[in-house]
Amino acid sequence: MAQKQYTLAEVGQHNKPTDVWMVIHDKVYDVTKFLHEHPGGEEVLIEYAGKEATTEFDDVGHSSDAKEQMKQYLIGELAEADRKKKTKVASSSDSSSTAKGSSGSWLGSLKTKFFG
Repeated sequence: MAQKQYTLAEVGQHNKPTDVWMVIHDKVYDVTKFLHEHPGGEEVLIEYAGKEATTEFDDVGHSSDAKEQMKQYLIGELAEADRKKKTKVASSSDSSSTAKGSSGSWLGSLKTKFFG
């Protein structure tokens, strides 16, 4: 059976300390009941309530036990249309960061000016 799909707008409505949903790896989680158990404190989860939190989740380096525990809070998945929007946003920001790192950037010009 297919999982229920939610849009980013729907997830965004669940952004209060008494109602906390988030998106991690295109999966939607209702972590409201987990707030008081979260080892990093409930504030961290509340900060990302109603938002995409994949990068933040991955940056922490959660254990395999934590990833397994997440399954009980899974309520659905991100709607396909919003997955595509996320990919387009990431692609456009990737290209701008590449441009900033090129020799044509202000930093590249500064290095050339001083270091030839």
